[in-house]
Amino acid sequence: MNTRKNGEASCYRICTHCIMDTSDPNIRFDDQGRCDYCNNFDANIQPNWNIGSVGEVQLQRVTDAMRKSGNGKDFDCIIGLSGGLDSSYAAYVTKEKMGLRPLLFHVDAGWNTDQAVGNIEKLVDGLGLDLYTDVVNWEAVKRMQVAFLRAGIPDQDLVQDAAFFSGLYKFARKYKIKHIITGSNFSTECCREPEEWGGYLGIDKTLFGDIWAKCGDGQPNNDFPLVDILVYKLWYQKVLGMKVHHPLNLVPYVKKDAEDELERRFGWQRFQHKHHESRFTRFYEDYWLPRRFGYEKRRAHFSSLIMTGQMSRDQALDRISRPEMDEHFLKQEFEYVAHKLGLSVDELQQLFDSPKKTYRDYKNKRDLIGLGANFMRKLGLEKRYFR
Repeated sequence: MNTRKNGEASCYRICTHCIMDTSDPNIRFDDQGRCDYCNNFDANIQPNWNIGSVGEVQLQRVTDAMRKSGNGKDFDCIIGLSGGLDSSYAAYVTKEKMGLRPLLFHVDAGWNTDQAVGNIEKLVDGLGLDLYTDVVNWEAVKRMQVAFLRAGIPDQDLVQDAAFFSGLYKFARKYKIKHIITGSNFSTECCREPEEWGGYLGIDKTLFGDIWAKCGDGQPNNDFPLVDILVYKLWYQKVLGMKVHHPLNLVPYVKKDAEDELERRFGWQRFQHKHHESRFTRFYEDYWLPRRFGYEKRRAHFSSLIMTGQMSRDQALDRISRPEMDEHFLKQEFEYVAHKLGLSVDELQQLFDSPKKTYRDYKNKRDLIGLGANFMRKLGLEKRYFR
């Protein structure tokens, strides 16, 4: 029985199993105090998560299909590579365990850390694979990011996500690459970040267009890449036959073991925390989002590790009790982000202090996207929890 009712939003609660809490305003708890994320994991993810013999059979079937599709071509598939753990391990699995010929595809949106660049280079050399780097027009990225900051919404990483996925899908379509490998997985991401925390459901050109119209600089920004979620979900995948694969859900994937393996094999360097391969995302998740809105994406990240047995609840509570980065470092990053975006520190501070808004303050097609997401859940094609 769900116990949270209208009028109880101000009563703080935290899940008795993971560390998701009422900073997610729509969270629900059962009679044992377990949250809907944990219950969804138990009911929908764990029973369908095959990493044993069933997973091996499924992985071989996927491998055979990609190899057949790639016959006579330079590559069997394409992998979006950020230099972070998930995409790096997906590249390793695709080449070494599946025996495929992937093209590594990296989108440089201007925020790479040196560590991420180093990891990409080590994987390219160590795996003997080709890399294509799509360098996005920095002025276009900068102008769009400033518009999103002016919009006042939590969803600040949508700009980078749009650049990454749009670039990847456009490239795959142009060169008729049918199979896309993603590092998305249950092991480290089974607890989806709530929509209210900046977890908007996809690339929505309607939302981007209205934010640009209301908060942009008044000039066109045609160099910013945008492929709408409905285009790549319906046209690219259903009509053109493009397929997205998640091999990390079919092999044993434990965060620390994967980090150790990549480090041992290639000299790959692990990050302090998830998403730290991007300097903006690190700043956004470690400073902007928790301090401006009170949302800690680490709660979802740690809760995923709790659900999958890779972290204890006490360890997670200890980590969440303090920032990942110290105050001096965060102050330096605030100044760096301001200057890189062409703003003064005072101007960025004014944006930080500006009235808070959500995507609902702008035109969007969230209801249509949500309808599609829930339809995918009913078909069993999406296991993570959506509302």
